[in-house]
Amino acid sequence: MAELDSQQKSIQSLYSWYAENQLWVNRRYQRKLVWTLEEKQRLIESVLAKYPIPAVLIAEREGGGYEVIDGLQRIHTLMSFIEMRYPTLDGRYFAIEHFPTANTRASEGVFDVVGDVPLLTAREVGTFLDYPLAVSVMRGATTGEIDDVFGRINTYGHRLSDQERRQAGVQNAFSSLVRDVACELRGDVSSGELGLVDMPTISIDMPKSKHGYEVAANEVFWVEHGVLRSTDLRDSMDEQCIADIAASLVGGTLIERSKDALDKIYSEDSDESNRIEAGLQTYGADKVTAEFKFVIDEIRNVIASGPGNLRDLLFQRRTTNPFPALFAVVFLAFHEVLVGEGKKISDYTSMRASLDNLNAHVDTSRGSTSVEDRRKNINIIKGLIAPHAVVSDHRDIYGDHTTFDIDEALRRSEIEAPHYELKQGILRLDGSNSLDTAALARMIETICAIANNGRDRSGTLFIGVADKESDADRVKLLQGVEPRIVGRRFVVGVRREANALGQSVEDYVARIRNAIAQSGLSEPLKSAVLSSLAYSDYFGKGVLVVRVPGQTDVSTLDGKVFVREGDQTTEVFGLDLLSVGKRF
Repeated sequence: MAELDSQQKSIQSLYSWYAENQLWVNRRYQRKLVWTLEEKQRLIESVLAKYPIPAVLIAEREGGGYEVIDGLQRIHTLMSFIEMRYPTLDGRYFAIEHFPTANTRASEGVFDVVGDVPLLTAREVGTFLDYPLAVSVMRGATTGEIDDVFGRINTYGHRLSDQERRQAGVQNAFSSLVRDVACELRGDVSSGELGLVDMPTISIDMPKSKHGYEVAANEVFWVEHGVLRSTDLRDSMDEQCIADIAASLVGGTLIERSKDALDKIYSEDSDESNRIEAGLQTYGADKVTAEFKFVIDEIRNVIASGPGNLRDLLFQRRTTNPFPALFAVVFLAFHEVLVGEGKKISDYTSMRASLDNLNAHVDTSRGSTSVEDRRKNINIIKGLIAPHAVVSDHRDIYGDHTTFDIDEALRRSEIEAPHYELKQGILRLDGSNSLDTAALARMIETICAIANNGRDRSGTLFIGVADKESDADRVKLLQGVEPRIVGRRFVVGVRREANALGQSVEDYVARIRNAIAQSGLSEPLKSAVLSSLAYSDYFGKGVLVVRVPGQTDVSTLDGKVFVREGDQTTEVFGLDLLSVGKRF
């Protein structure tokens, strides 16, 4: 049984834990960073005024450090204020010159110092850092106890949305599926646990309140196409939409679109929960995830064949209202045609035209939520799109090269640099369009280095992606390609290079394949990389995905050993070779 230890910790001490990556977040139940700028500033104002603020609850982790159970938003607000992410209500920033720990982190490039702005006084900095925060520590708590405590905390008042309460209230295969699919579609995929310092990488920046988070709401599918508002993401309405669709898929029959229907599915050990869990076990979570991404990818391709977003297409009259009910039946209709009937789209432009002003043909009002009404709407949509689909040969839709997969990996590459490498291409950017043989050689060295990250630890190289804005700008100048920005990455594609070489994309990919095949990479690494090479059209730009499957022994290139040090590839010699061997 867990023991509870209540104590006071100064904000300064808490920041030391934060800087040392001792504070962790479990994504099974914790939501993203969602506070508005004003909410953050009000908390800072309370601290500076020495007003009491709610206590923080953490739990000791078996592997060291502490898991944040209650107080995630408050802790991150305090920590990010120290790192000058935002000012107080009266426009003043934290003065890091009076706090050596933060000053050192800034000098190491961990965060940027905001210059030429009003700052707190030295006395105010002292007041802030010395503020005694009430902290309760659960020691020896089991996962079940932590889940129970979190669930109980969030029954007090109305702190979570309906869907957040559902997801936090039950931990089963279905809730995990919904969470995982939602993360992939938003682009905030990460490991189940991550350090509090990394929370901004999986949190969403709202259009009107920039916090410096990595995922921009306007770039997320749901918001980009008007299905949901940006603020709906904060309340996990995307997860609610996914849960509604996924339950209809795995359960074998449509469910009613209602709060009550979802509540039953999330009621542990209820008949409906057991039915959906059994259906998911039979269907397979990986299959659902792959089909979900594939169908939305195809919907995106249909939209991209003309101007505007999905909302512009489906509604004749201009509107800013979200339309999750209509989207759900559109998705299910596409799924039944493309997956259920095994067809493929023969003409994206014609299929797009068939969906023009769809809202006038179907009824998704509040009074039209029954299974029968939804089936009627799906059949209408299928009748419109089916003429533009033909029977397809077998397709591999279960790989990892959809646009969502690539976007997810590019965002992860920012915090998992040793496992990812980005190359804008294999041509020089000096205007000559000549082959950069040195870039090809470095690419193969990096394949070897990623393979040496450790036993069964995989990685990926993306060719057609720049990690420097200057390179993307150069590509735009030379070849007229507008990059697609994903986080801090710039997708410029490789189709432009194939065109510059006067080659087909197939010949371009064969060039890369031959370079790997003729290299001195050791086996079985070389064969594994060649067999998993994949090309994604990626919005017409073309991205080559070079996967590096996990290995069970040290890999070499022409007898040399390479490793990753952060995002750099280096050769190792002498005694350092022994340390590489220990990784396996």
